[in-house]
Amino acid sequence: MDKNDNSDFYSLSAKTLTGDSVNFSEYKGKVVLIVNTASKCGFTPQYAGLQKLNEQYSSDGLVILGFPCNQFGGQEPGGVKEIGGCLLNYGVDFQMFEKIEVNGDNTHPVFVYLKSKLSGTFGSNIKWNFTKFIIDKDGKPFKRYAPTTKPESLVKDIERLLGK
Repeated sequence: MDKNDNSDFYSLSAKTLTGDSVNFSEYKGKVVLIVNTASKCGFTPQYAGLQKLNEQYSSDGLVILGFPCNQFGGQEPGGVKEIGGCLLNYGVDFQMFEKIEVNGDNTHPVFVYLKSKLSGTFGSNIKWNFTKFIIDKDGKPFKRYAPTTKPESLVKDIERLLGK
């Protein structure tokens, strides 16, 4: 991947929690927030904050994509039914994808791409659940946020990218 070619984001795809394939070209012109999630993590209550961002900004062009991952402390052990139950508890209605890996040999292509574009404080590997990435309207990775960064802390960047 050419580090200067931002069209790469739009060539990616992933399978939803229900097994449908989504091509990221659908997100052209949108601000995209991507999060690796887990149902049994200390940060799981961030689902509520993510949902609030979704409700507040989706009509302005924000899209939130959640990727369940079980690589950190075994905090996403269940399948579709268990993940869905957790999402229901938090009222989540933004797009959720199938459970993936974000590090190692089986890293999902979305996270290979994101990590190659935006390194974290301690290198490119994802350190824990609820690491967040924002992609601007042109498909360019804008910023990476630590798991401890609460969704409401992203408002300023989201509004800037949405042109609000």
